Amino acid sequence: MSTPAHRTPGEGRAPVGDAHDWFRRGCQLLDQGHPAAALELLVRVQLAEGTSHHLSETMGRARLAVGRYVEAERDFADLVSDRPDDDYARLGLGLALARQGRFDEAVEHLALAVAMRPDREEYGNHLRQARATLRAQAEVREPLA
Repeated sequence: MSTPAHRTPGEGRAPVGDAHDWFRRGCQLLDQGHPAAALELLVRVQLAEGTSHHLSETMGRARLAVGRYVEAERDFADLVSDRPDDDYARLGLGLALARQGRFDEAVEHLALAVAMRPDREEYGNHLRQARATLRAQAEVREPLA
């Protein structure tokens, strides 16, 4: 008689419900500060249903939150390609680029997001932070007089 292998709870089993339930639960987990758990469900949704605008946006948010910046960049770049006037996709792309240290590129997308939604204070804060980082980097590169 063999002993069962050790399994992590939920391992190898699909979560309860359908893809719509998984998406809703993934969004809840993300909003509650559990982006890694959210991403696991969102990947299942993508495998079951394919990609939609809202799913890509939510996956991009989760990937930003867990530090998967290259993947988040891809998510948001695809959204920007589909809808260049999507301010949130521009913001997400700018943040993903900034977190990779690509501030020149980030500023471009963050500035567009701010231009599209000047009422969003957090957009402006991210843009100011990226520009300040660029200025600080330029000062470090300048030779001392």
